[in-house]
Amino acid sequence: MDKACRVCHFIISQGNVCPICGSTDLSTKWSGYIKILNAEKSEIAKKLGIKVNGTYAINVD
Repeated sequence: MDKACRVCHFIISQGNVCPICGSTDLSTKWSGYIKILNAEKSEIAKKLGIKVNGTYAINVD
């Protein structure tokens, strides 16, 4: 089951450490997601403070 980081909302499928921010505070309870393909040019990524391409949860419990 995929986990989402409670700090940066990055979704990971394996491991217990977020590869983006290094947090171990992960949750299996998340909803909605957004895929960022080009963080440098994406207006949504800029508004959300995302600097790395990937899949991010919209809401993490």
